[in-house]
Amino acid sequence: MVTTKYKRVLLKLSGEAFGNKEGYGINTATLSKVAQQIKRVMAMGVEIAIVVGGGNIWRGAQAEKNGMDRVTADYAGMLATVINALALQDTLERAGVVTRTQTAIGIQQVAEPYIRRRAIRHLEKKRAVIFAAGTGNPYMTTDTAAALRAIEIEAEVLLMTKNNVDGIYSADPLKNPDAKKFDKLTHFEVLNRRLEVMDATALSLCLENKLPIIVFDLQAPRSIERAVIGEPIGTLVSSETENG
Repeated sequence: MVTTKYKRVLLKLSGEAFGNKEGYGINTATLSKVAQQIKRVMAMGVEIAIVVGGGNIWRGAQAEKNGMDRVTADYAGMLATVINALALQDTLERAGVVTRTQTAIGIQQVAEPYIRRRAIRHLEKKRAVIFAAGTGNPYMTTDTAAALRAIEIEAEVLLMTKNNVDGIYSADPLKNPDAKKFDKLTHFEVLNRRLEVMDATALSLCLENKLPIIVFDLQAPRSIERAVIGEPIGTLVSSETENG
């Protein structure tokens, strides 16, 4: 059996990870690939929880720019994440993975309410747990939800996936060919350099709780598996002590 570096992880999937080439809708082929990786990771004995975004269905920031009330736009975004969560849950269960979805807003007809102790018990019973609806609060991103849930369930690492970007760069590598990739950074360095990894609230939560983050390209072969076994992939963000 493969030896893994981590025993409990939180995987953050952006809404774009669910979408087609344009980043919209739900791409069943992509979902199936992600589900198979999650299944293999769980077969290694790793407990995995997943936080999903909703940008492939609804972009609250864009709706606000178009005149929509920010709070209303954010709640609509939470509902978009529930759609993605249900799509992922169905794909995982068809792959043979027992899955539970928990939401931060009450939709008990389709998912359990988020209860920390119940989520941990599901993980201990070797079930995949999907967290939807962010934190349940407007003005909070799903990145913040990922950091918060990772801390609450005592995950050892936050796996932050990107699409077609294999880590953290000094600038957007898709726009600037001279952008420099970082293999390791501290939380402070990411904050001080204002590198666009996640929002400042999420990053501050990881900093305060010494939660390491691995940022990597979801589309890379076996990316989730490689991150879990500790193979160098993407960019590691951790405390100075760990990096030093």
